[in-house]
Amino acid sequence: MAQMFNQQTTSFLVEENRHFAGTGGVSENNAQAHFVPAFQDAQTGQVEISRFRDGRPAPFHLIDGLPEDWVTERDLAGRVVKIKSSIISGFVRLGRFFTRQEASDFMEQFAS
Repeated sequence: MAQMFNQQTTSFLVEENRHFAGTGGVSENNAQAHFVPAFQDAQTGQVEISRFRDGRPAPFHLIDGLPEDWVTERDLAGRVVKIKSSIISGFVRLGRFFTRQEASDFMEQFAS
């Protein structure tokens, strides 16, 4: 069963990175296979590449560049503090969204 994280707070990315450390479920271990950090809204299926606040693609998961309708709270400086609970982090590879677990599994087979 997949581990669930509280996506409403920014700390979920830290928790996920810790959980998937050393596997293909983190950017540093799957970039060579052309995985791009991304997010998906599990309710709508909409996928967005991870971006810096200014819109440039980010090489790791950042929530500051998510679509405005995915954001539920910002701090006084305008940084994203909370997002919709239906948002999951993962990766896009060749146009397909992979959850972190799927990317980890793929990279395990890729290395074999």
